[in-house]
Amino acid sequence: MKYVPALLLIFLNFFYSYGQGGLPDYFLDGKSVVLVSASPQARPSMEWQEISELMHAGLLSIGGDPVGYYELEDIALSPEVQAGYASAFSKRLIRSIVLLTRKSNGQVALHIAPFTGNTSMVPSSGIWAMESDNLEDLGNSLHTMGQQVKSKNFLVLEIPEFPNSEAGIESSRRFLARNPLNLDAFKLGIPLSGAAGDAGLLMSFRYDLLGKSDQAVKTEQEAEKSGLEQLFKELYPYGIEFLTNPRGDAELVRDRIQFVLMRLEGKEGDLMESMGLPVDNPEEKTRIVVKYYIRLIVRDELYIGPEWDADPDWRKALSGFLNNLQKK
Repeated sequence: MKYVPALLLIFLNFFYSYGQGGLPDYFLDGKSVVLVSASPQARPSMEWQEISELMHAGLLSIGGDPVGYYELEDIALSPEVQAGYASAFSKRLIRSIVLLTRKSNGQVALHIAPFTGNTSMVPSSGIWAMESDNLEDLGNSLHTMGQQVKSKNFLVLEIPEFPNSEAGIESSRRFLARNPLNLDAFKLGIPLSGAAGDAGLLMSFRYDLLGKSDQAVKTEQEAEKSGLEQLFKELYPYGIEFLTNPRGDAELVRDRIQFVLMRLEGKEGDLMESMGLPVDNPEEKTRIVVKYYIRLIVRDELYIGPEWDADPDWRKALSGFLNNLQKK
């Protein structure tokens, strides 16, 4: 044999790093939830539930105890929603988060992370990972790996379960479809990407974000700031301040920042529902869009504006939102 397949090299590396089967102990001795992100452009086309059903046997074969499957975009919709699910998972004594990502080219990535028990859900490092060219290859690899595994998980679910929303979306009651008052009296804080803390870690496993290089992220951040400055100069007549790192509410208010520009990114139908807006056939509104809104710190109220202005291009979304701020 002239060469060792790449997958085998990965497998051997995991074996020596983690022990039996290369799998972390917290996965082999405790319940897990599976978060699935599936590109609608991948072929053959499959919904995330279909992918869950296809991969469930493989996760069982490597000793897992997945007690619930969710779409990642639903969980990571906003920090408030993510925190609600984190609380629900803690009550269920979840030990690991399994992340299954199917990219647009059909490649599949599997990550297993210890559940942090807080809003971030996953740590920034120490995450087990493997990749395959397609779902079938990944399933075969899992079954092969499972022959080396001795799990402490028993009485596992033979078919995948898709629980209803455990956390609810309490924040939806605070979204207001109008503009805030007194924007001229206080500065508007504008967080740059990365200033939101660890809550965004989970979103990095989304099908269109996974695997982006640090340089690509840095380039996007620089373009973001330049674009933000230009748009606010053209369309926003009041005071602003860019926020480059996390700051607490008390500190912001002390610095006369009572408003903060917020940004959500997700499936359009999900965003509209989470904001309490009426939407016909939300399951058909699957494009990934950006929606801006303003948070009034002292009342914790969220203003989404009088018109829906989300767009896949963040510049168009922000331009629409700033223009709508001028409407009564």
